[in-house]
Amino acid sequence: MYKRILVAVDGSNTSRRAFEAALNLASATGAILQPFYVVENTPMYFEAPGYDPSILRNRLIVQGAELGKEFSEAMREHGVEGSVATGEASPIDDVSTVILKAAAAFNADLLVMGTHGRRGVQRLFLGSVAERCVRQAALPVLLIPSAAGHEEAAAQAGGAA
Repeated sequence: MYKRILVAVDGSNTSRRAFEAALNLASATGAILQPFYVVENTPMYFEAPGYDPSILRNRLIVQGAELGKEFSEAMREHGVEGSVATGEASPIDDVSTVILKAAAAFNADLLVMGTHGRRGVQRLFLGSVAERCVRQAALPVLLIPSAAGHEEAAAQAGGAA
């Protein structure tokens, strides 16, 4: 089945669900897992007095390191091999491009991503990294919707009452 799985993570609940799905799949199949975190270095196209883009960039780097520790521990607990990697988006390479390049460099045979499932105007304005990856990917992409796990959590909460 799959031997090398790359999962895109960003700290959101949606990406955590994607990591959990990738972790379970890697554990079940003996695959090597690489959680991949992208520092989104969004350029500012206007002058803003006192704005220092390094503050946000540095915070995103710290967040990536914190997530790396958390995900590495979860992988150890599940007996899954692999390591966390990071990349950085730029005006030339957007987040989806960085993810796809990382998947190619890792020689992944599956890319796992969370998706918010936005539609209409929201998707038009916010875009979708997952959608761009699916359209441009040369490997299978498993999308985990943001609602994944809600039914199970609701059932457990209902049973506990």
